[in-house]
Amino acid sequence: QVQLVESGGGTVKPGGSLSLACTASGSFASIHSMGWFRQDLGRERTRELVASITAGANSRYGDSVMGRFSISGDDAKNTVYLHMNSLKIEDTGVYYCKIVASGPTYPRTQFWGRGIEVTVSS
Repeated sequence: QVQLVESGGGTVKPGGSLSLACTASGSFASIHSMGWFRQDLGRERTRELVASITAGANSRYGDSVMGRFSISGDDAKNTVYLHMNSLKIEDTGVYYCKIVASGPTYPRTQFWGRGIEVTVSS
């Protein structure tokens, strides 16, 4: 139905910047929201919200990234971006893209990407 491809992860030093991108493809009529969640590298803790943005461009951020990260979307490309600044060691984790979309044969549904690793290390 919907495939998500994430890109842009890697390793960066504390205080550095990194940007992630997630592009959706497949069969969908509407994308209602797109966002990023993250989980520890061991994938043991619950995923937490990093940032999300609705079709109406309303954005929301997790408390720990407020003021450092920004989310934006490109409707024409079905892509959501996460710009991360002033990165901290505790930002290390697996970042997952999530979209909520509806299509010709399915109602509003969540789709998840496979995740991309971000490591902040000196």
